[in-house]
Amino acid sequence: MAYVDVEMRGSVCLVTLRREKKLNALSTALEAELDSVLGSPATRDAGCVVLAGSGRAFCAGADVTEFRDQDAAAIMRYYDGVGNLYERLAALPAPTVAALHGYCLGGGLELALACDFRVAEEPTRLGFPEVGLGIIASSGGTHRLVRLVGPARAKELLLLRDRFTAEEARELGLVTEVVPAGGALARALELAERLAGLPAPAVRMTKRAIRLVEDAPRASATLVERLAYGMLAQTPEADAAARAFVERPRV
Repeated sequence: MAYVDVEMRGSVCLVTLRREKKLNALSTALEAELDSVLGSPATRDAGCVVLAGSGRAFCAGADVTEFRDQDAAAIMRYYDGVGNLYERLAALPAPTVAALHGYCLGGGLELALACDFRVAEEPTRLGFPEVGLGIIASSGGTHRLVRLVGPARAKELLLLRDRFTAEEARELGLVTEVVPAGGALARALELAERLAGLPAPAVRMTKRAIRLVEDAPRASATLVERLAYGMLAQTPEADAAARAFVERPRV
């Protein structure tokens, strides 16, 4: 049974989770299929990747029943294998946009946070239920949450808040945009087309540079920028963009 659909819309790759009866809960079968998709040419060569969920939710979280009887060794094997897909998603060369609706909880929210941008419909409810289940957000979510909102807010969301709204998430910087119900996918695709229309080497280098300079000393970060500029300035894409800018009619 296929749990993930892949559709090319021009240079945009739309990846859709399809486990509707379980609100797209993340089973190992779904994760294995998604991991395979992330390593495929369709996603790696796309101008932008959009991640969406079918049915009534983006993703209601991990299917915790699968891990209930596993020992520590089995869990570590999972993280060494398919469980590392969240990091592979974050490291994709192309920019990524998550289209959120319905529920975006637990592992589903961690999946969304691994994307570069998130568009959420107004009724979307987000949250981290892990601690209440006696576990922890362990697919990069804790780390990314602290980076986005700071330690104090992260403690609030992980330990005190059951659910929070899309607008609250936007105010915290977890969500890029909030749109009316039914509009997340269309807006995500609109942003994706805009990103895919930019010079691809510059987009990919900028994404990589941001990841590198996040923890780098100022001198190292500046060097990364300058080396990247030196490489990009020699590309045909930069030459074409510069000529187009110069030749553009002035208003």
